[in-house]
Amino acid sequence: MIRYLLPENGNFYKANLHCHTTCSDGRLTPAEIKEAYLKEGYSVVAFTDHDVFLPHGDLRDENFLPLNGFEIEINEENVPHEKRKTCHLCFVALDENERVQPIWHRSAYLFGGAVGHRADVVFDPEVPDFIRVYTPECINEAIRIGKEHGFFVTYNHPVWSLEGFSQYGGYEGMDAMEIQNYSSFVEGYEEHNGAAYDELLRQGKRLFAIAADDNHNAKPLSDPGCDSFGGYIVLKARELTYPAVAEALKNGAFYASEGPEIMELCYDEEKRELRVVTSPAVRIACTTSARSCRAVDLTRNGQTVTGASFTLSPTDGYARITVTDVNGKCAYSNAVFDL
Repeated sequence: MIRYLLPENGNFYKANLHCHTTCSDGRLTPAEIKEAYLKEGYSVVAFTDHDVFLPHGDLRDENFLPLNGFEIEINEENVPHEKRKTCHLCFVALDENERVQPIWHRSAYLFGGAVGHRADVVFDPEVPDFIRVYTPECINEAIRIGKEHGFFVTYNHPVWSLEGFSQYGGYEGMDAMEIQNYSSFVEGYEEHNGAAYDELLRQGKRLFAIAADDNHNAKPLSDPGCDSFGGYIVLKARELTYPAVAEALKNGAFYASEGPEIMELCYDEEKRELRVVTSPAVRIACTTSARSCRAVDLTRNGQTVTGASFTLSPTDGYARITVTDVNGKCAYSNAVFDL
C-alpha cells in the first residue's frame, strides 16, 4: 500500500501561518498584507495578531483566503525583557464561523494596535479571565483550551523565546511547531529548529513542522531586512476554501519551506520505502529517531538531484525529509510515523 503524505489529488497553495498587522504591532494593514502576499504568490495568510481574535473574511476572493487567528505570549515574571523566557503560541481557527476568543482576559496583556480592538473581540462572559503564569501547567491549559475550541495550535520561535528542551519538552498537545521563523532569523537569531523538532518527536510527541514569517514589516517590503516572504508552508488541498484548507492543516497535508519545493512525498508500506520528488537540490536528507539518518549529498560537486528514496525500518521510529537547494535554502517535510 502506498501512503501519500502529500495527497495525490488537489492543488498546492502557498501559506503564511504567522502574521501581524496594524491590529496589533505590525506596520501594514490587513488589506496591505493581502496585496503584498498575493504579489509574491501566496494564496493563504493566517492573521495572528497579538491577543485579539478578529475575522478578516472581507479580504477573501477567488485567489486569496484569509484565516482567522491570534497569538498569545506567556512570559517569565520579574525578569528583564532581554533575559526573560517566554512561550508564544498561535491559534488558527479551523472553522471560519468561529468568533469567540478563548484564553481571553478582559483588561490585561493587550498592547499596540490590539488595545484599540478590545471592543471587537467576542468572548464568553461566563468564562473567567485567563491568567497567564509561565509554567508548563498554564501553557498546556492554554493549548488544551485552544484545541477544545477548534483551533490549530502552533508553538513559535523557541530560539527567540530563549527556551530549551527543559521548557518546550513539557508542552503537550500543540499541532505544530515552527521549524523556521523568518522574522527571528532576520533579526539575527538562528531560528532553524530541526534539532528541537527532533527532540520533541523522539520524546513521542506527534506534531507537524511549519515555517512562517511572523512578519511585522517594520522595514519596507523592498528592504533586504524586511521580515516577509522568507518562511511558509505549501498546502495541498482540493480547493481554496476555508474547509478544504482547514482539512489540509489537520491532516498535515503540507510541507514547510524557505524556497525549495516538494512535489511528491509517499511511503511504500510494503517496501518500507520513503520517496520524495523535489525541485533541484544539492542535498536530500532523511532524519529518523535512531542512529540511522542518511542523505543524498551532492554539495561538494555542485550537481543537483530532483528526488530520492530511503528504505526504512520499524526501529527508525519516524522519518522526515529535509531538502537543501544551491542557495542553502531548505524545505522540511512533516514526520512520518508507523513505519
